Amino acid sequence: MFDLTSKSSSVATPTSAKEWVRILSKYRTPKLSRSLFELVATLVPFVTIWALAWAAMSISYGLAVAIALLNGPFLVRLFAIQHDCGHRSFVENRKFGDWIGRCLGVLTVTPYEMWRHAHAVHHSASGNLDRRGLGDIRTMTVREYNEASTLERLYYRIYRNPIMTFLIAPGILFLLVNRLPFGFMDQRKFWISAMGNNLGLLALLGPIYLVGGWAPILLIFLPSTIFAASIGVWLFYVQHQFEHAHWENEHDWDMHEAALHGSSHYVLPPLLQWLSANIGIHHVHHLQSRIPFYRLPEVLRDHKDLAVGARLTIRESLQTAKLHLWDEDGKRLLSYKEARDLVG
Repeated sequence: MFDLTSKSSSVATPTSAKEWVRILSKYRTPKLSRSLFELVATLVPFVTIWALAWAAMSISYGLAVAIALLNGPFLVRLFAIQHDCGHRSFVENRKFGDWIGRCLGVLTVTPYEMWRHAHAVHHSASGNLDRRGLGDIRTMTVREYNEASTLERLYYRIYRNPIMTFLIAPGILFLLVNRLPFGFMDQRKFWISAMGNNLGLLALLGPIYLVGGWAPILLIFLPSTIFAASIGVWLFYVQHQFEHAHWENEHDWDMHEAALHGSSHYVLPPLLQWLSANIGIHHVHHLQSRIPFYRLPEVLRDHKDLAVGARLTIRESLQTAKLHLWDEDGKRLLSYKEARDLVG
């Protein structure tokens, strides 16, 4: 099992996590021309792949699905751009950024305002054991799991099973759960967000159905959307669910320390880093969420201490899928077996 305990010595300098926030503030300004270029550079291949997959349906349905799956990573990138719009880091004009986010939310089947609020809660409480819930992957402590009923343990095991977490749940979440403002049923603006997203989907898929019937929806839209959802959930998972992450109770929790030490630096090959819009540089993003995604590598080039913090390679990340319970005493995320060994 990989060991990230060295994060304190590798990242820690005379500069505290809170001071890093101030230092990184100079990277916050987006460049409109660069932002629009990144948007076009993602939309053009996305639309092109859609067209190629549609054309392939006349040759082979299997070929059409295979080509459609290539759009999964581009959908992830569009979601990452939408994510930056939600943080006000993609363009300086707030209204312009919000409308970009809303439009992209139709492609990513994600109601923009609803998601933005949940994600803001995630940023404000990440790593806080007393504020788990909204916008997080549910994580029980060893004590909570041991005190839970048999039914609660079974539910948690199903929830945290990799097949459910990465293959089944993502499609359900994006295609079904996102259709209604669950958790916000009493708030009008989130109903507007969800219904607006649904109307946008209808406006997008309706003409596609009228021209091509169910085939392009079933063979292109659904496979690419579900694949993108699985990739997105995996990325979110490894950004916070690694062995030596950072969880504390309210009285010991500090937002900036949790941002620096509770978010991984997911080291990806250049192509995958581009397709994921540098979201693997997640510790820097949590420290200063207003930094545009295309400026995150610039931060690592300028600040070598941050480049080595909480590094997680692809091979190491695969091991995180078996970690499910937080040990409050050992400050580690454990497997069920490791948790059982604690109590003999």
